[in-house]
Amino acid sequence: MTAFAYAAPTSVSDVLTLLDDHSRSGEPTQILAGGTDVMVQMRSVNREPRTIIDIKRLEETNRLEVGAEDIYIGSAIPSAQMQEHAELKALYPGLLEAADLIGSTQVQGRATVCGNLCNASPAGDSIPALIAAGAVCDIATASGSRELAVEDFVTGVGQNALATGEFLLGVKLRRPQASTKDAYLRFTPRTEMDIAVAGVGVSVSLDGAECVAARVAIGAVAKTALLVGEAAEALIGTVLDEASLQQAGEACQAAAQPISDKRGSAAYRRKVVGVLCRRALAVARDRALGQ
Repeated sequence: MTAFAYAAPTSVSDVLTLLDDHSRSGEPTQILAGGTDVMVQMRSVNREPRTIIDIKRLEETNRLEVGAEDIYIGSAIPSAQMQEHAELKALYPGLLEAADLIGSTQVQGRATVCGNLCNASPAGDSIPALIAAGAVCDIATASGSRELAVEDFVTGVGQNALATGEFLLGVKLRRPQASTKDAYLRFTPRTEMDIAVAGVGVSVSLDGAECVAARVAIGAVAKTALLVGEAAEALIGTVLDEASLQQAGEACQAAAQPISDKRGSAAYRRKVVGVLCRRALAVARDRALGQ
């Protein structure tokens, strides 16, 4: 029988000490925030003995704050709690749409967007949505903390930029202006509880009807979610008409690096991501216009 140890520290320093002690002794550890991925991995993907470090008792990881300038979502905040925060939902409807797609209602009572981010699946719904929102990772380190843009956090399939002895405290976002709105769309073969064949997160900022800033991110069509700068460039200075949306969609198709599998061919994924880009941008535009 595989043996697992369990620890539930109550401070960031205690977590860092545990990580450091186990690293020095060569004993593996795994962080547990929501636990919806960890529990599955313990049973199937990786059954090697390790110490599970539960970070749900930390004050920092349980922060959900919407301030006058900044927003903080702690790594232990479940999706269900985010959905109940009316102000956050109004400010970042696209991010909340993505979070609402992760698992069933029961799963969302535990699942966290930060856990989804750390799991680093190419099809993770929250990742392109976080990238589009301009989210920044707040990482606890032995020397304090460091920040890293979400688009630089995932480094490969199931891999992230956390160094040995580090863990994710939460993500930070800027409070958007009323003229800035986001959206997230994905395509799946089934209507519920499935992973994306392609996904697109977008954010647009308007001055009147003119787009003055934009971010477009695509998921499930490469090893990691990608920020597509060329798509944003096609939008800035336009009124987000069909021609500019078409150019942005084509930029997403060009940036995509999909594979073919039983869920869809590479050509199909590339076509779908362009369609989703156009549709998501239309949703974000209409939201920014108050429509």
